[in-house]
Amino acid sequence: MLLRLVPEFELRRDVVPWLAERGCAAALDTSENSSALYVVNVERNGKIIYTWKGNQKNTHIGLYDLQTKQNEHLYMFEKNLHIISCSINNERTLLAVSFCQYTEEERASQLLQSVSKYLTLLIEIHPINNVRVLKAVDSCVRVQFLYPVEGRNASRESRLLLVSEDKYIEQFDIHVVAEEEHKVVIEKSGQLPRAKVIDDLVWAQWDMMEQRLFYIVPKLESHLDIAVNDTQLKLVNFGYDYCQDQDVASKSLNLQVFTSKSGGLCVCCSLVSDTPHEIIYSIYFLHKGYNKTFRVSLERTESHQLKEVAFMNLDYYVAAYLPGQFLHLLNVQHPDLLCYSLFLTGEDARIDTLQNCSIRSPWVSAVLDCDTGTLYNVSISDSALLQFLQRSKQDCERLAALHCALLYFQHTEDLEMQIIRWISENLSTCHSFDPIQEFIIGSLYCRMCPETQNLDKLLPYTSLHDWIGVVPGVVCATDIISLPVLEFQNSKGFWEKLNSNLESVKYAEPHLHYHSNMLRREWRNLSEEREEGRTTAYLRNIFENAKKVLSHLDTWDSEARLVPLFEEEDYQQQLLMGLMVAQLKDHLMRHLQYVGKKKIDQIVLDYVANLLNLVHRIMKEVWRRYQLHSCIFCFDERGSAGEFAVFHIMSRILEAANGMCMPLPPGFHTLHLGLGVRCLPLHTLLHYIDNGILQLTETCVRKLLKDLDDTEQNEKLKFSIVMRLPEALGQKVRQYWNHPINANLIARKYVKFLLEKLGNRQCSRPIPERPSVPVEFLPLNYLTNILAEIENQENSTCHASEENNLSSTRERKVWLPACISP
Repeated sequence: MLLRLVPEFELRRDVVPWLAERGCAAALDTSENSSALYVVNVERNGKIIYTWKGNQKNTHIGLYDLQTKQNEHLYMFEKNLHIISCSINNERTLLAVSFCQYTEEERASQLLQSVSKYLTLLIEIHPINNVRVLKAVDSCVRVQFLYPVEGRNASRESRLLLVSEDKYIEQFDIHVVAEEEHKVVIEKSGQLPRAKVIDDLVWAQWDMMEQRLFYIVPKLESHLDIAVNDTQLKLVNFGYDYCQDQDVASKSLNLQVFTSKSGGLCVCCSLVSDTPHEIIYSIYFLHKGYNKTFRVSLERTESHQLKEVAFMNLDYYVAAYLPGQFLHLLNVQHPDLLCYSLFLTGEDARIDTLQNCSIRSPWVSAVLDCDTGTLYNVSISDSALLQFLQRSKQDCERLAALHCALLYFQHTEDLEMQIIRWISENLSTCHSFDPIQEFIIGSLYCRMCPETQNLDKLLPYTSLHDWIGVVPGVVCATDIISLPVLEFQNSKGFWEKLNSNLESVKYAEPHLHYHSNMLRREWRNLSEEREEGRTTAYLRNIFENAKKVLSHLDTWDSEARLVPLFEEEDYQQQLLMGLMVAQLKDHLMRHLQYVGKKKIDQIVLDYVANLLNLVHRIMKEVWRRYQLHSCIFCFDERGSAGEFAVFHIMSRILEAANGMCMPLPPGFHTLHLGLGVRCLPLHTLLHYIDNGILQLTETCVRKLLKDLDDTEQNEKLKFSIVMRLPEALGQKVRQYWNHPINANLIARKYVKFLLEKLGNRQCSRPIPERPSVPVEFLPLNYLTNILAEIENQENSTCHASEENNLSSTRERKVWLPACISP
C-alpha cells in the first residue's frame, strides 16, 4: 500500500477503556450499527469531541486531548438526544451544542408539533453553570467556535459561527468575565451580539487549522463550471454527524477545497457521469489558472457497490480515492504534466483501513473515518514508493514515482542511494525521459528551493518540456479558467504565497524557469576565443567564478574522495561552470531583486556546487557497488565487468550532461577515458573518441604514452591516440613517447608548420618554440638543422623590402622540396 495510515486517535482504543472504568456499559457497543459512541468534532488545537449514551440513556459529551492523551467529561443531558454538532472554545470555558430533541416518529406519536425539533445551546462549563438557547428551530444547525492565532494569550471574547440548514451563517460575539473561585460566566444577560455572515449559500467548508471559511452562493460570480444543487445545503468539516451527512450526501454536491503550504488552492469535485461504470472528477487548480477533468472507466461491478469519490489533502498532493478501484495522487505544486501524478489501481491502490467512503480530511495529511471514529495521520510510504518504482513498467509510472521520491520526501542518504541504484539498473528501460537528468534537476530543486521564497518559480524542476504520453486507465481534459481576484492588504502566510503563484501565472510561469539554451551558445563562443588565445576580462571573471565553486565544494567534503575526481584542472568544465554561475546569477537578479546580491551569489554557488556534488554522489555509489579501486589508470590489463558497467553509466552521465549543458566535475573525462581504454576494443575506443563520447585529456594521454610499453598492439593504440590529439595538446604530450613513429610525426608536423609559415609570409606572427625532442636519426637531424637555418634567415630578413622578400621566397620554394625529397 502506497499510503501509510497511522492511527492517532481511535474511539475503541483511546475512549472505550476510559468509559469502561467509569462503568458505562452502553457505550462499549462499538459495532457498525451502534450510534452510542461517535465523534462529533475535531478542534484546531487537537481536541476531539465525542458523545456517548450512558446506562440510563443519558447523553454525554466528552473530550480527548491528542497532546496529553487524556479524556475529560464535559457535559451530560439527562435524556436520550442525538447530538448533531458540538464545539468548545479555545479557553475551554464555553460549549456550544446542537441536537435533535426527537425523531419524526416521536413527534407524530406524542403530538409535539409545537416543540422545535432542533435546539442549539450555549453552555458555561467552567464550571457547569448557565445554559443559553441560541436557536430553537425545525431546521438543522451546526456550530463552530473560532480560534485565535496560536500563541496568543487567553481572551475574554469568543466568536461562534452558527450555520443553519436554512442556508445562512451567523457569527455570535460572546464576552465572558471571571468571577470568584475562577468561575467564568457570560458577561451580558440579554441577547448576544450577532451578525449575518452570508445568506443564501448552497455549500460551505470550514478549515479548522487555518480558521478559514469557504462557501458558494448562487448569486456569486464564479468561473468554475460546477453544477450546483441549490435545493440542498452541503457542509464540510462542520462536525462529523455521519448519519446526518449520509442523508445529505446523496442529494448534494461532493466538493472540497484544499490549500497547501506552497500557496496552492484547489477545488475538488466529483461529477455525475452518463456512462455506466465511469467515474468523473475535476480538480480546479486555482493557483495555476486551469482545471483538469478525469474520467476513469471502472472494472465491471454492481452499481450498488460504487461509492462516492473521497478527497484527501496531502499538501504536495491531492488524493482522489474510490475504495476497491483506484487511488489518484494529483500533484498540486506541478500539475501541468500528467506524468507527475500517480494513478494507482489494484493492490497499489488498496487501503485496508479505509474500505468505505465515510472519511473526511479535517486538515493536511489527516483523515477521519467517521464510521469507526478513527483519526489517521496519512503519508506516502517511502519504502512502498521505492518498491513501486522498481516494479513499474510504464514510463509515466516511473516518472511520477521518481518525482515523488525526489521532491516529496526529505533527502536522506539511504533514499538517495536506493534511487541511484535504481537509475543505474534502468538506464536502458526509460524511453521517454532521462532518469539521470530527472534525478539531478529534481534533487537540486528540492535542496535549493526552501532557502528563498519564490526560488521554486525560477529554478527548473524537470528536464521535460512536455509530455505526450498517456496514463493507462484515466483520460484527462484540461481547461483554462480565470484566475481568482484577491483583495487584501499586507497579506502574510498562505495568501501571500497564493498571490505570488497567481502573479507567476500572469507572467507566463514556464518562461521564468532557468534553462540552458543561451548557456550552450555562449560556452561554444568562449571556447573558440580561448583556443585563439584571446583572454578578456569577462573570461577571467568566468574562471574566477569556477574557482569559487570548487573552493566552495571543498569545504563540504574534506574526507578522502573514493572516486578520483576533482584532482586536476579541466579548462572546458571550469569554463562551463563559471559561465553557469554568471548566467544563473543574472537570471535570479532579474526576478529576486529584493533578496540582495550577496544572498543571490551564495544561492548560485550552492546550486552549481550541489550539481557537481550530485554527479560525484552518483559516481561514488556506483564505485562502491562495483567495488572499484580508487585508481584505475593501469593500462597493462583489461577492465573487469564492474569497470565496464561503470564506464556505461559514465557514458550516460555524459549524455545527460550534454543534453542539459551542465558542467561535470574536473577529472570526469580523464576517468571516463581511462575506463574506456581498459574496457573497449581499439576500433570501438576510436569510434567513441571520434564521436566525442570520449575526450582526450592531458592527464590520461600522458600516462598512457609513458606507462605502456611499445608492443605492436600498444603502438597501434598510441599512434591512433596521438594522431587524434588537438594541436595544442599534442605539443604537450608527444614528448612522452620516445619512439621513431612519434619522432617522424613530430618532424612532419614541424616541417608542415614551417612550410605554411613561409608560404603565408606571416613574419610578425610569433613562432612557437621547437620541441626539444632528442631524435637519434641523422637524416632527420640534418633536415631539422637546415630548416632551423631557414627559420633564422626568415627572421633576420622579415623587415626587408617586399620585393626582396618575394624573390627570396621563390628561391626557397624551389629549394626546399628538393631538400626533403628521398
